[in-house]
Amino acid sequence: MGPRKARSDDRLREPLAASNIRRCIAAPWPVDDPAGGPTIVHMKTVERIALCLVTSLAGTMAHAAEEPCRLTPLGTAEVAAVRDGRTLMLKDGRELRLVAIEAGDESRAALEAAIGGRSLRLAALGEAKDRYGRTVAFAFAGEEPQSVQQALLAQGQARVAARVGDKSCADGLLAAEREARRAGRGLWANPNFAPLPAENLRRLEAERGRFVLVQGKVLSVRESGGTIYMNFGRRWTQALTATMLRRDARRFAAAGVEAKRLEGRRVLVRGWLEQRSGPTIELTAPEQIELAE
Repeated sequence: MGPRKARSDDRLREPLAASNIRRCIAAPWPVDDPAGGPTIVHMKTVERIALCLVTSLAGTMAHAAEEPCRLTPLGTAEVAAVRDGRTLMLKDGRELRLVAIEAGDESRAALEAAIGGRSLRLAALGEAKDRYGRTVAFAFAGEEPQSVQQALLAQGQARVAARVGDKSCADGLLAAEREARRAGRGLWANPNFAPLPAENLRRLEAERGRFVLVQGKVLSVRESGGTIYMNFGRRWTQALTATMLRRDARRFAAAGVEAKRLEGRRVLVRGWLEQRSGPTIELTAPEQIELAE
């Protein structure tokens, strides 16, 4: 019996990088000829394989880096009432909490306008219910490709929450918030919503118990008792401290956040401000901390 004839769908199951490398090696390489017109590059096979490997893997990594935010469809819903900037009552009796953003009463009108009386398509990122039994999801009004959350962030009518749950989803939301903040749109035109200075104890104490953005320079990074402390002041009781559990360090590092490398850098931190021995924000998700602009 002779060798099996390759089926037409075999290459569909071939890994992307391997397929690209195979085609790259086999193809003639045109280059600009000083005399005019393309010519063919002649290389030793090993040289060609090496260059194809580097080129193909770089393209594959770029493809992975652009992985889209993947959500689970939950069907459609009709809005009965808008309670605040991120909470809606649905006609079927459910309460919908828009996931991944923080928005209060001041954003209610913006949410109503973003919905515009249209039905909603709902999609979950992880669990579809919270501990209170509310539906937590991304919402898309009518046939809009952009989520209601993204629209509110772009208008400056919301802030990205402390925990989104997926880096590819968080990156797009943070970019929308960042652009609105730069432009001073919506809430960002109000000085009360500006990032707090990490070393201003009086301002920090006034915002205790609230969701805030805080900006400042990490002066030192220490570890004690299974907790990593990022201190923004020489006396940690007089300025912000951002804490992270040591067991979470690898997960943060995989998302590009290594606490020790942030020492001496200006960063933006988001989360709920607590008063422990000093003002503290607990970091439970990588999207809570980013390099400041």
